[in-house]
Amino acid sequence: MREGLAARGAEALRRDRLLAAIALFSGLGFLIAAPFALRAAAGFFLPLTAALVVAIALVPMLEWFERRGVPPPAAAFLCIAAFFVVANAAVVSIVVPASGWFAVLPERVVRIRHNLTPLIELYSSLDRFISDTSSTFMRHAQAKTVTLSTPNSLLDIVATSAPVAIIQLFFATLVVYFFLSGWTRMRRQTITSRGSFSSAMTLARVIQQVVDATSAYLATITVINITLGMLVAFGLWIIGLPTPLMWGGIVALFNYMPYLGPIMAAVLLALGALMSFRDAWYAAFPPLIFIVCHLIEANVVTPSLVGRRLTINPLLILVALSFWSWVWGAAGALLAVPLLIICKTVLAAAGKPDIAGFLFEEGTLTNPQPEPIVPEG
Repeated sequence: MREGLAARGAEALRRDRLLAAIALFSGLGFLIAAPFALRAAAGFFLPLTAALVVAIALVPMLEWFERRGVPPPAAAFLCIAAFFVVANAAVVSIVVPASGWFAVLPERVVRIRHNLTPLIELYSSLDRFISDTSSTFMRHAQAKTVTLSTPNSLLDIVATSAPVAIIQLFFATLVVYFFLSGWTRMRRQTITSRGSFSSAMTLARVIQQVVDATSAYLATITVINITLGMLVAFGLWIIGLPTPLMWGGIVALFNYMPYLGPIMAAVLLALGALMSFRDAWYAAFPPLIFIVCHLIEANVVTPSLVGRRLTINPLLILVALSFWSWVWGAAGALLAVPLLIICKTVLAAAGKPDIAGFLFEEGTLTNPQPEPIVPEG
């Protein structure tokens, strides 16, 4: 009898481990294939993901309207209208002055070259030294010239990309609207459809934590970035850099991308300063003002306001930033941290898979200690 139970137990264990192996390797295959699918179908997945992140961030505003008696469709429309007003104001404050900078760029190239003459001479001398050294060790191969067809003007770029951008924007807007308008009903149906009260409460807690964490992070970071942009714009206005509001908007926008965004903002500020000022030393003040403000914001303001609850390992941020930048470019870099927060919140609430326990049965990578041998007698 005992031998039969032991045999059935061993067979059940082998069956469970086989099913777990199938699920594990299927999951690994999905994880390997998913990035390439997301990258290949970026025209569909990028606006959909961006719309879902924006919709989750707007849920607190939607609930605020609904608590005051506004019907869900009207509340969703008001949320989208408020978002577009803020987004369009930010875009106009950046794009309109930037067109003026692009117009004077050919005239200011001479000034930039004059300010960078010492660096250009140093680079030229290094380039000549490397070329002379290379020519002594290898023969020059005749290179084949390849002619690339590029757009003749900015109008060509806009004309070729505008239809796709308009369709994606319209699709994303519809996703946000229908998500918000059906949010309350969808959440209620999802919770009430669970088979037990405990699972319904767990699902409700996961949904609320995802919404709270994502909206709290985006709202806090938005306030911090706007304040940082205003401070930088005020400093640039004091030293006389043209269109300081545009530069403040660029700083606020690029600060959404950890690590990479501030570097790009500092480089653009340095380029704008070299275009505006004749003294190379005075042109160092705009990027220096931004760097000082950013260091204070990143090391003092953001940790104190965001707090430990939304603190993320910097290594995870770098991995997420690199991954989503590879998948979707600059838009992926902007979405990297919100998507990381959503995944982190879901895993923290639902639990992480014990892969080590599956592979090694004991749930540890260390070898179990052998049982001591007790001598007879």
